[in-house]
Amino acid sequence: MREARFRDNFWSTDLTSTAGYDSIIQHLNDGRKNCKEFEDFLKERAIIEEKYGKELINLSKKKPCGQTELNTLKRSLDVFKQQIDNVGQGHIQLAQTLREEAKKMEDFREKQKLHRKKVELIMEAIHKNRNLQYKKTMEAKRLYEQRCRDKDEAEQAVHRNANLVTQKQQEKLFLKLAQTKSALEDSDRSYQQSVTTLEKIREEWQKEHIKACEFFEAQECERINYFRNALWLHVNQLSQDCVQNDEKYEEIRKSLENCSIEKDVDFFVNLRKTGSLAPAPVVYENYYNAQRNATPVRSPVPVPISRRGPLPTPTSAPGEPDYATVDGYSLIHH
Repeated sequence: MREARFRDNFWSTDLTSTAGYDSIIQHLNDGRKNCKEFEDFLKERAIIEEKYGKELINLSKKKPCGQTELNTLKRSLDVFKQQIDNVGQGHIQLAQTLREEAKKMEDFREKQKLHRKKVELIMEAIHKNRNLQYKKTMEAKRLYEQRCRDKDEAEQAVHRNANLVTQKQQEKLFLKLAQTKSALEDSDRSYQQSVTTLEKIREEWQKEHIKACEFFEAQECERINYFRNALWLHVNQLSQDCVQNDEKYEEIRKSLENCSIEKDVDFFVNLRKTGSLAPAPVVYENYYNAQRNATPVRSPVPVPISRRGPLPTPTSAPGEPDYATVDGYSLIHH
């Protein structure tokens, strides 16, 4: 059981004071503001999560990361980039969840505001009526007290001038005394009626104040409980996101466990090998030693060449110049 209660601790000895009520309303307004701040916090966190998720997705899709790797390590890198993409998607989903939670907080806050407004309107009307009646009662009291003083003065005047004035003047004094007594009776009756009315209003206000305190206390308990649960849920969502991310990272670790150095090396060798023989050693060769030790090279068997036979000795035709040969040269004789 809670010891402190709104209904028992927000009063004032001044009938027209609203200090206790105002203190409660201020606290409720602060609570509503706090809910709004948490709502805004969730919205800002959602923006951050969405931006981070999109950047992770862009990173996994556009940024090269071991793109020339082969075989098992390549498969691990493919799993790595896919899981980073999944982590980004998870952050975007978390952003949407946070926006939904922020909307729930907003709805709760507005619902409480609407219900509270009804009570506040009732209390404002009661405060206004109470203060107005109190003002009337104080005015009636002031008038009543003035009539009492007038009546006392009239009585004193009668006693003081009993043997000093004429009969006619005495009649005037008695008439004034009677008038003051009548006015006093009217003001007294009006004052008593005002007090009675004020007391009824005070009792009504007191009942409504107690009801309002109980309502506001229930609202505050509901708000604190809702705020606490919303914060708890938010932290659970963050924890769940971390667990889901770790599951994605575990997939990467499992893939890396299947990565084989030997298989990747063998795969590269079989894919890109260029030959198994290395170049022969380069040795020093002495030029002169090479000349002396060189063996004569046999000329190849000449290929028979067919030649034409000797040219015939030219003869001169009748009427043509004569030809003569000298040591193989032909001469023309004219």
